[in-house]
Parts: sequence; structure tokens; C-alpha cells
Amino acid sequence: QVQLVESGGGLVQAGGSLRLSCAASGRTFNLYNMGWFRQAPGKEREFVATISRSGGTTDYADSVKGRFTISRDNAKNTVYLQMSSLKPEDTAVYYCAARLLGLVTKRQNEYRYWGQGTQVTVSS
Repeated sequence: QVQLVESGGGLVQAGGSLRLSCAASGRTFNLYNMGWFRQAPGKEREFVATISRSGGTTDYADSVKGRFTISRDNAKNTVYLQMSSLKPEDTAVYYCAARLLGLVTKRQNEYRYWGQGTQVTVSS
């Protein structure tokens, strides 16, 4: 089992940057594929980015490709989401999630463990 705690959210102007962090408990972080998802007000939660256990494979939603970068530090049990060129439509609660073993995936139901979320608000 793993517990996830996100941080780094906040208010930023359009065009700005933020880095989200997700700290995981336990000694087996390197067994988990990690993902970032987001939920905007009135919308369903959607996939943002995912990274494999070793960090060698990543995938992104088309809406964030070229602007967001997912990375991980297995020594620190932490996954990051670097967000640049932020747009008002990026405003959402951002969640990190963990999937034990297997491959990277965009499907939310493949992730068993979820954090509590962190709010990102982008003003125009």
C-alpha cells in the first residue's frame, strides 16, 4: 500500500509556471507507475501525464503536450509535474495516482492509490 500527498498548487497568471510534487510513503515506490490527473469544476476527472517505474517512459494528454513535464525521483519517493505556459483552462484540482507494476496507462481505473489533490488556479 502507498499513501500519496500532493503539494505545490496555487494561483498563477496565464503564461506562468508551477511545479507540483507528489510524495509517496513506503519503500516500494519504484514498483509503481505514476500518473497525474485533473478535475476542473463541473467536469470529469481527466488524464494529464504518466511515467513508468524507471522513469524511462512517459505519456501526456494532447492538451498539455509540450507544456508539462512529468518526472520522478525514486530515491526521494516523489513524482513531479512541471507545468509551463499555463492557461486558464488548466485550472483544476490536480491528483497524483499510483499503479502497482504493469505498464503506464491513461485509464483512471487502473490506478489504485490516489492523493487528496492540490488546487491549481490560472488567472487570465
